[in-house]
Amino acid sequence: MGVAIYARKSTESEDRQVQSLEDQLNVLRKLAANSGILVTEEIIEARSAKEPGTRPEFDRMVSKIKSGEITGLLVWQMNRLSRNMVDGGIIAHLLQTEKLQFIHTADKTYRPSDSALLLAIENGASTDFIQNLSRNVKRGME
Repeated sequence: MGVAIYARKSTESEDRQVQSLEDQLNVLRKLAANSGILVTEEIIEARSAKEPGTRPEFDRMVSKIKSGEITGLLVWQMNRLSRNMVDGGIIAHLLQTEKLQFIHTADKTYRPSDSALLLAIENGASTDFIQNLSRNVKRGME
C-alpha cells in the first residue's frame, strides 16, 4: 500500500510546458510533507490525456491501484488524471469501489464516500475544456 504522485503535462515537446512538471512536483511534494503523507512513488508523464489508452504511465498506475500497490494519489488538479470520459470513469470507479482511499489535490481531497456526481462533473468539465480548445484552435487556423 502506497501513495503516488502523478504529474502530467500535455505535450512531449521539450520546448513547451517544461516547467509545468517541476511545478507540479514541487507543490505535491510540499503538500505531502505538510500533510504527513509518505509518497512511495512519483509517476511522471508527458502525454495528452485527450484520448483514452494513450498514456502508458497512467495505465501502469491504474494497474498498481487495482493490485493494491497504490492506495492514494496526489495530483495537482483532477484534470491531470483525465481529459476524457473513459479514463475519468476508471478513476472515479477506483475511488468509489475503495481501491483508491483518496485523491488529494492542491485544493481538495476526494474520498470514496464523496458523491460520484462531483467527480463526473469535474471530469466532464475537463473533457469539455479540451474539446472546446481543439475546436477553437482548428477554427482559428482556418
